[in-house]
Amino acid sequence: MRVVKNTLMKRAIENCKAKPGLEKLEKHLTGPNVFLFTNMNPFKLAMLLEKGKVRLTAKAGDIASFDIIVPAGNTGQPPGPIISQLNAVGLPTRIEAGSVWITKDTLVARKGDVISERLASVLSKLGIKPVEAGLILKAAYDEGLIIEEEQLKVDIEGTKKLFENAYAEAFKLSLGVAYPTKENIQILLQIAHLEAYALSLGAAIPTRETIKDLIRKAYNEMLSLSMRIPNLEEETKPA
Repeated sequence: MRVVKNTLMKRAIENCKAKPGLEKLEKHLTGPNVFLFTNMNPFKLAMLLEKGKVRLTAKAGDIASFDIIVPAGNTGQPPGPIISQLNAVGLPTRIEAGSVWITKDTLVARKGDVISERLASVLSKLGIKPVEAGLILKAAYDEGLIIEEEQLKVDIEGTKKLFENAYAEAFKLSLGVAYPTKENIQILLQIAHLEAYALSLGAAIPTRETIKDLIRKAYNEMLSLSMRIPNLEEETKPA
C-alpha cells in the first residue's frame, strides 16, 4: 500500500512500457488516492475492502451512506427538549413509563442526502451511525484490463441465484431431451423405466415386472364386462 502524488504516478505510468493498457488508469488519478499492489483477485479485494468499512457518527455536512430509518421503540431519553428535537426531524413521539418513545419506523434521510446539524445531533443521541468510512476501489488494473468501481461490485446472493436458476433450467432441459449426465442419469433411468412399464401394460406385453398388473387389469376388465352383460341381454331381447 503506497500513497503517491497523482503527478508522480502519471509520470510512472508514462515510463512503464511493460504493462499494456496501464495509461487508462490516468483518468482515475483525481483527488487523494492510495495505491494497493497485490496478486489478489480484484473482485475479492473489492469485497474485502467493502467488509472492512466501519460506521461512524455523523457530523453536519456528512453524506448518508444508506437510507437512514429510525426504528420505533424506546429512546431511553427522559421527557424534555429531546421531544422537540425528535419532532423537528420528523420523528413521531409519545411518553411512556417516564421515557420518550418513537411511535413508528421513520425514514429521516435517503442515501446520498446531506445530513443537517440538527439531524446529526438526533442520530448521535439515538446511537445511530449513518456514515461509512473505508477504502473504495475506484479501479483495478489486472493483466492489461481496467476494471472500474461499478464493475467491481458483485451481488453475491444475486449471482448465486442466477447460477441456481441456470442449473435448474439446464437440468430440466437435459431431462426433456434425454441427454444423460452424471447428475441426471438416475432420474432418466427412472423415467425410462416408468415409460417402458406403461407401454408394456398398454400393449399387454407380459414381462416378469408387469405380469401381476396385466392379470389384475384383465381381471378388472372381465368384472366390468360381466356386469354389463345382463344389460346387453335386456337390450337385445325382441319386443
